[in-house]
Amino acid sequence: MTDAFHAHLSRSLAEIDAAGLHKHERLLASPQGPHVIVAPAGAPPGTAGRDVLNLCANNYLGLSDHPDLIRAAHAALDRWGYGLSSVRFICGTQEIHRELETRLSAFLGTEEAILFSSCFDANGGVFETLLAAEDAVISDELNHASIIDGIRLCKARRFRYRNCDPADLEARLDEADAARARFKLIVTDGVFSMDGAIAPLREICDLADRYGALVMIDDSHAVGVLGRTGRGTHEHCGVLGRVDLISGTFGKALGGASGGYVAGRRPIVDLLRQRSRPYLFSNSLAPMVAATSQAALELVAKSSDLRDQLTANTAVFREGLAAAGFELKPGVHPIVPVMLGDAALAQKFAAAMFERG
Repeated sequence: MTDAFHAHLSRSLAEIDAAGLHKHERLLASPQGPHVIVAPAGAPPGTAGRDVLNLCANNYLGLSDHPDLIRAAHAALDRWGYGLSSVRFICGTQEIHRELETRLSAFLGTEEAILFSSCFDANGGVFETLLAAEDAVISDELNHASIIDGIRLCKARRFRYRNCDPADLEARLDEADAARARFKLIVTDGVFSMDGAIAPLREICDLADRYGALVMIDDSHAVGVLGRTGRGTHEHCGVLGRVDLISGTFGKALGGASGGYVAGRRPIVDLLRQRSRPYLFSNSLAPMVAATSQAALELVAKSSDLRDQLTANTAVFREGLAAAGFELKPGVHPIVPVMLGDAALAQKFAAAMFERG
């Protein structure tokens, strides 16, 4: 590394520090859960840690250390082995992978599904595969970074509309038509992870029908959480069968391990299986994760008890924060944004909360 590049990196890190935005990774000395043990910073392994209340994980249903999933993981490890050392199309597809894809598509109400190593990879592999220079992608301005990066990889014309604003979306669709786009794809987070806002999918699907556009949602923060049966935002908003692509993750409500997917119309998924580079050139999802994710889906599908408890907990939490005088953005999702108005202040506030356990 040259001295000039080293100096450049040092300046960049110093600017992050000066802005109060340096991110510190806390070491957990316990499984994920409502309470976790946090090891002291810089202490050697085995040092006694602190028991703290955990308000920041995406472990919405508490499945990360659920005994049924732990048993399923042990059984899968014995039955299928640890890993596959291969991509899917060479010798990396076991029965458990196709079983999960079939179970997932049935749960979500789609025709087919395809697994990826992460939802970031799933979103990174969609746009370049499906869209070309003569097409248009119309994206919510607050979409997840993986959607933004995935769109950058394709040659389609790009249009951004204001967050959750159907009127502005319609204006961008008009612009795409004026640009003579061949195909149009509207893409949005189902639930926006920064504030828990839910995309207005009914209005989005109505506009898609009028303009002949496709609809894609990233439902990472909704599957298992929203909807009468936990199918996600499209069920919550009453648009089952009207969304063409659903991307998501097994790394949040569905056990919190790893892995992502795209579910949707069969021809779309078939083309992704043939041409999506993150799918073709990444190792298969570990069989233990595939089997345990299927067990998580079965838990979510067979009972609403965990979702009902989550809904009740969210209401109690919101009521308590509001009574204490905090400014909250309205909503029903368990992401509960407490508005402090300044990023550096939020960092300090989080540090002070951690000191209080």
